[in-house]
Amino acid sequence: MATVSAKVFKHHKKADGTFNVKICLYHKSVRKYMDTSHFVSEKQLNKRYKINDKFINNLVEKTLQEYRETISELDSKIGFFSCEKLVDYLEQKHHVIDFILFIKEHIAQLIKENREPYSRCFRTVKNSLIDYFGSESVSINDIHSNMLKSYERFLRSERTIKRINQLGKIIQTKEKGLSDSGLHNHMRDLRTLFNAARDHYNNDDLGLYKIRHYPFKKYKVGAAPLTKKRNITIEQVKLIRDCNPVPDSRAELARDLFMLSFYLCGTNAVDFYNLRKKDIQHGRIDYNRAKTKSRRRDNAFISIKLIKEAKPLLEKYIEILPQRYKKYDGLDTALSAGMKDLRKITGIDDITFYWGRHTFANTARNACRMSKDDVALALNHIDEGHRTTDIYIAKDWKIVDEVQEKVVGLLI
Repeated sequence: MATVSAKVFKHHKKADGTFNVKICLYHKSVRKYMDTSHFVSEKQLNKRYKINDKFINNLVEKTLQEYRETISELDSKIGFFSCEKLVDYLEQKHHVIDFILFIKEHIAQLIKENREPYSRCFRTVKNSLIDYFGSESVSINDIHSNMLKSYERFLRSERTIKRINQLGKIIQTKEKGLSDSGLHNHMRDLRTLFNAARDHYNNDDLGLYKIRHYPFKKYKVGAAPLTKKRNITIEQVKLIRDCNPVPDSRAELARDLFMLSFYLCGTNAVDFYNLRKKDIQHGRIDYNRAKTKSRRRDNAFISIKLIKEAKPLLEKYIEILPQRYKKYDGLDTALSAGMKDLRKITGIDDITFYWGRHTFANTARNACRMSKDDVALALNHIDEGHRTTDIYIAKDWKIVDEVQEKVVGLLI
């Protein structure tokens, strides 16, 4: 049976003359020591270095009792723990989880796995939680169903926020309340983060639960609301192609990359940012879609024909994008501003860069009458309904070429 006791070491005397009270865990003939937040002076110790201060003793005894109760709760499961693992478990069990800190660590791990674009939505959630609580530190116990209802009202309201820009300056802006679809996506991402925290701290196999509550059982995120179709007509695509923004402006960047996306089957901006000359072989662009490559067995690979309309644009930007923008975030910000300018130039309301991908798909299906399966292949989507079949059938990139040719052919 594991035991815990308080210990003060004579040779651990600090410069200020105090000693840290340690918790000694003895388990499987091994001793491990844990620091506490309690410090004592020599006046509070007897000659054998035992604590004789009643107040400190009561605080230490409370900690010891909590550890003993936790050890008792493990019952027969304690046999699966080494002394070192038991120390980790006791410290985690009695440590309040900082949800903001967990989100930061989760985002850092995603970036390490080259999933930075996927992590951006979680950064948005992190920032809004800090805004809501007014603190950089939030206990996971404060994420409960009543809080989520209040948080929803907060997200729907107009509010002033402060953010640090790329130059390190604090910028204050007014944010509009989220729409139904925006709120759904935000709460869905918060639920994903909460689930990730439960997966990290809980051990279902051993029945050990650091996070016992689940607010999303009562607070339902629900299905995503229907959104406005984000596509434009071929005539409007021509209007974008033929407009004349100021040279070397963000509007020119937005026009060029929007058209490049349309020419290349709705390729995302982050994939343009990651492209290198080595990815272009024999007149084709071979790449793995950044958004989904870490979640698919085929690494989201696609091969797209470099057609004559796209070639000069790709040659113009393939080397300068990573030179001009140290991180993709910089390109994303520039594109957002450029599309805003492009809306004024063309008079096309609401359009964003991502509309190029939607417009390509919509045109392929509705104007060119291509099958949904062929459109999905061109968009590099995984076919959830044919996962097993896809194991047997090799991808034919000529199908993608055909979809591309028919869509782009409408611009003539």
